[in-house]
Amino acid sequence: MADNYKMWEELGMDVQTHDLLCEALPQAFGDVFLSQKDRPLKMDYFNMVVADIHGIRPAELIEAQKNNKKVVGSFCIHVPDEVVLAADAIATGLCSGSQFWVPGGEKVLPTATCPLIKASLGARFDKTCPFFRICDLFVGETTCDGKKKAWEVLSEDAPMYIMDIPQMKRDEDFEKWEREIKNYMKELEKITGNTITQDSLHDAILTVNAKRKALQRLNSYRKLDNVPISGRDVLLITQIAFYDDPKRFTQMVNTLCDELDQRAKENFTVYEKGAKRILLTGTPLSIPNWKLHQIVETSGAAVVCEEMCTGIRYSEALVNEEKSSLDEMVKNLAQRYLGNINCACFTPNTSRIDDIIRLAKEYKADGVIDVNLKFCNIYDIEGYFVEKALSDAGIPCIGIETDYTDEDAEQLKTRIGAFIEMLN
Repeated sequence: MADNYKMWEELGMDVQTHDLLCEALPQAFGDVFLSQKDRPLKMDYFNMVVADIHGIRPAELIEAQKNNKKVVGSFCIHVPDEVVLAADAIATGLCSGSQFWVPGGEKVLPTATCPLIKASLGARFDKTCPFFRICDLFVGETTCDGKKKAWEVLSEDAPMYIMDIPQMKRDEDFEKWEREIKNYMKELEKITGNTITQDSLHDAILTVNAKRKALQRLNSYRKLDNVPISGRDVLLITQIAFYDDPKRFTQMVNTLCDELDQRAKENFTVYEKGAKRILLTGTPLSIPNWKLHQIVETSGAAVVCEEMCTGIRYSEALVNEEKSSLDEMVKNLAQRYLGNINCACFTPNTSRIDDIIRLAKEYKADGVIDVNLKFCNIYDIEGYFVEKALSDAGIPCIGIETDYTDEDAEQLKTRIGAFIEMLN
């Protein structure tokens, strides 16, 4: 911890305010995760990562910078990590999932802005997230109006690059997204001094795909009748995927899956017999936003899938691994990062509805909870189509609006508990 303090001070962080977060996190983590029975032993690695999430990985990033590597922070799964790795830089996620950072965001943003955006800017402006102090470049995207304007505010204090994502998926939109990726590659080459080559991009695609395959393997156990790992733990692992070294993370997930293989052979489950299976869909659940999983799973149900950016959407689709020309590989990236991610920013967005119904069947969900972070208009409006389609398909669904505070926890427990009871 002493070494961390020195590092945080050198980063220019507000250490005293940051201490308040450090004091609260262990209790919250213990309540949500360590209180669980029969957790896999190999969760110890992921426990360790969270226990020192503002220490170990930031120290690694700083050491890499001393060796002339650049660190690139992004806010959205539409931004391709592969091109960052191909430029011999490091990609990282950023702090955005706690009420702790929201008041700082409200100093520069309207209150009626989604908590994820407010938390991101609060973490930067209040100097309480090391990842926001370390990054050489921040990469925003135009997935919603709130983000677009927030990046303008953030750019007054941080080096920003913006990718303009199309809002439709026509041929011309894919062409535009290819150009956006190529322009991003030029920016990365400029800040790193490295040239992205056919070999480096291909190697990067293989590295990121390996991470996706490990997460796909992890999620496959949730399709079993006897699920050997909790939804809470899978969410935690997926959240860590945004920060950890990709090769180390892949190895540790596969090591965990080896343990789950044995549990699966023994038909071992962490849930009570007859627990109702729940699919969550909607807005992302950034670390340390664990509220809904905690409520669902302490209400006697099992979260078996997340149709979210912090879920299946992050890992389900692979990039074509064929080694071809740079142009062809960029085309493959565009297909994956535009064609295979069904964010609510797109219109029309029937593919997301299709995904939800497909995943509900694949994971044998008894019901769906449609989650919307307060003031997220695009997911809120799209909830109309989600709930209508699920009703037509005969799949029970409930819509939930929430934020990062615990003020609505009891109300949510009541509503979600009643929904689960209805499934019986």
